[in-house]
Amino acid sequence: MTRRIERAMALLRRGDLTVTEVCFAVGCSSLGTFSTRFTELVGMPPSVYRDRAAHAVAGLPSCVEKKVTRPIRNREAPATGLHLA
Repeated sequence: MTRRIERAMALLRRGDLTVTEVCFAVGCSSLGTFSTRFTELVGMPPSVYRDRAAHAVAGLPSCVEKKVTRPIRNREAPATGLHLA
């Protein structure tokens, strides 16, 4: 599931797909489960991540972008969310 969330994060950063489209594109069949798991791993809902991340990683090399945006495993995301700005 973590790999699916990583792929979802990349698709959401592109900004041309809706959260529902991303959910199904990464192989999830339930939007609710996808959103819940995404929030647990990333620290914010997919819609919020999509809005914030598109601008935050602009201009970064792809290798740095992958490191900065990698989800945290085992529900370790901070309660305040990912600080992309």
